[in-house]
Amino acid sequence: MTNTTSFDWRPFLLRWSGEWSDSLSDDETRSAKDEAARRARWLGFPPASEERIAAMEERLGRRMPPSYREFLKVSDGWQHAGGFIWLLAGTTDACWHNNESGLADVFEEYLDDDAGPDERREVDVWRRGLQLDVESDITHVLLDPEDVDGDGEWAVYTWASWRAAPPERYANFAEFMRGMYQEFHGLRARPADGEPEFANDTTRELDALVEQARLDALRGDWERAGHALDEAKEYGRPRAVGLGDQIRRLLGRTYMVYFEGVVTDPQYAPELLPALVAEHAAHSYRDDSTLMFHLGRAGDDVVSLAYATLEQVRNGTYRYTAAGAFGEAVERARELARWGSTDGAWRTLMDALPAWQPLGPDLLAPLGWVADPLLGPLLTPERGRELLSTPRGGQTGEAPIRSAGLDPDNLTWLADPEHHDDLTSYRFVLVEGVEPEDLPGRLADGNETALGDPMTSHEARHRLLRGQREFSSYDDKALMAIGRAGTRWSFAFDSDPAHFAPHRFVSPAAAAGAGTRAVVVWSGLRTWRGEPFFHLSVAQGGAEQYTFTYADGELRRTGEIPQALDPDRFFGSREEGTEAERSLLEAMTREFGVHLPRHAITNGRLHTFTTRSWTRPPGNGETYAVISTNWDTSH
Repeated sequence: MTNTTSFDWRPFLLRWSGEWSDSLSDDETRSAKDEAARRARWLGFPPASEERIAAMEERLGRRMPPSYREFLKVSDGWQHAGGFIWLLAGTTDACWHNNESGLADVFEEYLDDDAGPDERREVDVWRRGLQLDVESDITHVLLDPEDVDGDGEWAVYTWASWRAAPPERYANFAEFMRGMYQEFHGLRARPADGEPEFANDTTRELDALVEQARLDALRGDWERAGHALDEAKEYGRPRAVGLGDQIRRLLGRTYMVYFEGVVTDPQYAPELLPALVAEHAAHSYRDDSTLMFHLGRAGDDVVSLAYATLEQVRNGTYRYTAAGAFGEAVERARELARWGSTDGAWRTLMDALPAWQPLGPDLLAPLGWVADPLLGPLLTPERGRELLSTPRGGQTGEAPIRSAGLDPDNLTWLADPEHHDDLTSYRFVLVEGVEPEDLPGRLADGNETALGDPMTSHEARHRLLRGQREFSSYDDKALMAIGRAGTRWSFAFDSDPAHFAPHRFVSPAAAAGAGTRAVVVWSGLRTWRGEPFFHLSVAQGGAEQYTFTYADGELRRTGEIPQALDPDRFFGSREEGTEAERSLLEAMTREFGVHLPRHAITNGRLHTFTTRSWTRPPGNGETYAVISTNWDTSH
């Protein structure tokens, strides 16, 4: 915010006037007033005397706010405030608006009954505000005598219907004028054909600021860089937006992030296009006109690359690649991520990041990986800050504080509804000494042993239902995601199992445990689908060792159950719910030395397959239903 008590108006206004004059072409047609201002290199007017200001205040019945008063002492009014206000009021022209525009009535129509003070203020300012716009492109400028800070400054509100945006608020008149100066710069930053190059002391200072921000960002000082780039962006400096958007995207901010001025450059498109395309694909349904709009005047090669990348992103086949040692780390990270080790994948990328080299001077960090279906889910705002804090691209700096891992080294997170309210029922199989890709051979038959591409649980279920026309009440084939559950174990996990029917349930533990050990869990202690239940079965060498099932308030068990897992410890008092579930999962973590990767299961993409049915076939005299449909189940 501008410090209005020490703001020096005269040098600021002189610089503005000189830069405005120099921005005009010699053969441009202009009014006599503009030509006089150009020759004089002064957009203002003679200063207002104290007597003249006092007379204005007497006429209006209010003492003017400090920054507007000090401005009037230097110039009694102003021409070309920004690009759309041609004449700003001085002591003679300032007047109470008194809703002359009718905007108070217009804005009042949109107020809800429970509108707060800020919304009410935006309506009433049109009745009580002091109007400063004298000549403009339908742009209103009002000082609000009721929106006053501790220094006696009045807020300024501006509004133009053609901007299709709410009124913009400035803390005081000095802030407003600084904003208009920035707007003037932003409109001149890219001169049209025939206009003189817009270069002056201010642009040179800002461009030097941008270059320093680029180096700061590569050294890991992204916060300093971000502030500098934001300031330069307000002045429309060409590189500031594209560089700043890279920081914003890695912090998880995607709104209005288009990598302007960089993404259309063939040198940078391979790294930036995927991030832009992935965000577009996530929020559009085959309407690609907005994507092409943001690519602006991109050449045919960039447009072709954009369409090709878009198809890959939508099909889930986009694969990020990079050069050198960082590229090798990308391949290792992808392999870790596809089996659920998202924390390990992230550490692999971060350990190699100092070796990363940008494709050119306007690239601050690797970005294409956020579109990769396996690597993209690794990003969180905290991890984005770690990446941005890591020196890279040949620069040196302090090593960043490592971001915390996302995966607990236990099973108990499954009992924590804070992280996943919808995971009230789940089932999983753990197999010791077996690679994840070998699980389908133990739990499925025939063509169903083939692994699907890594997908989120939602995507996998959507694809499973696509084209399915028949559903049996006895058929309970589980769609399971697979990965590693520790150094010696693999897992298959179903986050949305069918209804648990104890009298028909057949545990897959024996089949899964052929030649090794297998553990099966099915929990519904927090389910809304009937009574709470929990099942555990453990097999060794293809035969069940022990099982227990808690359902309908009763316990059934077989075999010799280890004391640590004795169900009486957890259900002896028939206590149900989260505490019993948490205690059981904690005991299993210790007993088997296993964990499940929370982030990969809830947010990542994993290979999936469909198991054999978890229920037995119907017996003699038992009835069941088969539902056939002819409607499209993919929607």
